[in-house]
Amino acid sequence: SLVVLFGATAGAYGAKLGSDERELILLVWQVVDLPSKKVGTLHKSLVKADNLELSDQCREVSGLTPEGLGKAEPLDRVLQQFSQLVSSDLKVLGRSSYTLCSDGQLLIRQVLHPETSKKNFLLSDCFYSFYDLRKEFHTCYPSSAAVKDQTIKTMAEYLGLGTDETEEDFGVWQVKTMVAIIFSMLSESCNDIFTEPETVKCKYETGPWLLWLLFSLALCSSKSETVDSETVIRARGLPWQSSDQDIARFFKGLNIAKGGVALCLNAQGRRNGEALVRFVNSEQRDLALERHKHHMGSRYIEVYKATGEEFLKIAGGTSNEVAQFLSKENQVIIRMRGLPFTATQEDVLGFLGPECPVTGGKEGLLFVKYPDGRPTGDAFVLFSCEEYAQNALKKHKEILGKRYIELFRSTAAEVQQVLNRYMSTPLIPTLPTPIIPVIPPPYTIATGSVRDCVRLRGLPYTAGIDDILEFMGDATGDIKPHGVHMVLNQQGRPSGDAFIQMKSADKAFMVAQKCHKKMMKDRYVEVFQCSGEEMNFVLMGGTLNRSGLSPPPCKLPCLSPPAYAAFQTAAAVIPAEAALYQPQALLPATRTPQATAAAPPAVTYYPAQAAQLYMNYTAYYPSPPVSPTTVGYIAAPPGAVAAAATATHTPILPQPGALVRMQGLPYNTGMKEILSFFQGYQYAPDDYNGLIQLSDQARSMLQAPKEWVCL
Repeated sequence: SLVVLFGATAGAYGAKLGSDERELILLVWQVVDLPSKKVGTLHKSLVKADNLELSDQCREVSGLTPEGLGKAEPLDRVLQQFSQLVSSDLKVLGRSSYTLCSDGQLLIRQVLHPETSKKNFLLSDCFYSFYDLRKEFHTCYPSSAAVKDQTIKTMAEYLGLGTDETEEDFGVWQVKTMVAIIFSMLSESCNDIFTEPETVKCKYETGPWLLWLLFSLALCSSKSETVDSETVIRARGLPWQSSDQDIARFFKGLNIAKGGVALCLNAQGRRNGEALVRFVNSEQRDLALERHKHHMGSRYIEVYKATGEEFLKIAGGTSNEVAQFLSKENQVIIRMRGLPFTATQEDVLGFLGPECPVTGGKEGLLFVKYPDGRPTGDAFVLFSCEEYAQNALKKHKEILGKRYIELFRSTAAEVQQVLNRYMSTPLIPTLPTPIIPVIPPPYTIATGSVRDCVRLRGLPYTAGIDDILEFMGDATGDIKPHGVHMVLNQQGRPSGDAFIQMKSADKAFMVAQKCHKKMMKDRYVEVFQCSGEEMNFVLMGGTLNRSGLSPPPCKLPCLSPPAYAAFQTAAAVIPAEAALYQPQALLPATRTPQATAAAPPAVTYYPAQAAQLYMNYTAYYPSPPVSPTTVGYIAAPPGAVAAAATATHTPILPQPGALVRMQGLPYNTGMKEILSFFQGYQYAPDDYNGLIQLSDQARSMLQAPKEWVCL
């Protein structure tokens, strides 16, 4: 038997059903016995939604009102009534089992499963298998319209059935017409209809996808051939603590491929809020794209198309060690972070205790190490069931030795990413491709007391140059070239602040008056008039608040040797030779003591009308006192690089034998302690330009807790 099912939500209707996250408000169904061609009673149930506000389209099409819905039962009770009434009708027809039949995939995959998942109650087993009437119709009538273009009305018109929807209530006509279509198909003696139902996976499978990948790579000439790009999406904006199971729950109702969730990591090996998800086919991927800006908790998630190559970069790899570790199926993976470097397998097993036994004992542990064999403090652990994994997660931030240990859910793709990241990173990376400046050096950040600048505070963290220019409106034409400065925090991420240099103080005043508390995306932005001196202080690491200006850390005498007390707090100057290397260069060109270094990173952008004269942006990665500042521009031909290098007044790198790397320093180590440590040895007697503390970015390349480089 079939149970013909139709439903509607409080929002979009038809091809966009479920795309706006609106709740179900109507269910209509009828039992159809295929062998006898008999039908049961037609039932119609209104559903009380948490939000009774109806869209204009819903009101027009359905004729329902919030008042009428307010008297209905909630979804969980309606589904209970559905099961009871269907069982009763089946008994009358002498049947005991049934399969649902709906008009397309949307009602079950995009409405019922996501909504019940969010409301934390389970659907009965009958909702995990159903027939798509559109596909069955196209199988029976191949000359009809494509499946994606079919509707109940077009199918009825193809068969010459009546299509006057006004004769019946909304939902009743749809179900009666679907039943009539089914009987017409049965009369055609089609043998291939209603034989293979659509299925919905009840849970996400985390199996060893990596083993399949390795086998595929052995058969295929390129990695891109092993994953169909039409099946992959990128989800952005995920909570950092979300696991693969959380992502699978977000896509509830859609079939994700086995091991098809790959969480993306940043340069520090931490999750960056993005994931690549691979579905079983392109149809499921297209349905996933309709969940763009649906919510996971209080956050909306962006969903975009991605490629198979991108998925392989995140989830792929050729590590036999990882493949062996992940060879056990249906295991829950937990990541441990912050382990003592001396921790052994016995220490980890003892920390976890008997209440959360590790699968295979020591074989269920995987320590992450650097290429030279040193431990990173990370490890992955396998558990055979969810209960053991939950017991392990309860030990989050408990102490092992003298350190607290962090525990998180993990995935097979994350295991591979972390191993690849640490094992493929050289201890001292080579310098990147040299580059040349496209603006005349040196370039000076504005200074002075003239209030010809504005400060934007409270920007969305996703805001870019285009958003700021759009926010400024007509005032964009009054921005100086190189006049937009995005302020980044110590991790290199947007801080929500920006400074803009205007052509005059009057222009800055007008912008502050016009744009103050104007909305950008979902946030209002505060706009204040300020001077170049105030802007310069903040860009160099100082703070600007109601209490006034606080100098940058590099200007505090306690952080620098006494010799630097005579340095002037002038505007930051980027030397010509600093433009020769990318910001991520480990050892860029040094500069003379007369040039002051900037402390926190910032990014300079340019207005749209200057795009033909300048590159889109310039990246500053200032370091501690007296270390060089680097600026990234564009790749240069070898001849230009040689000419630029010849023009510099100092050698870019020291002579062989002059470089010493220090490792394992205490975190509170300063310049004075290092100079004292090398007392009695000769090192740059006239200045301290050879002493460079590594930034977070360079430290991630060297993979050491805290290091200095001495020249």
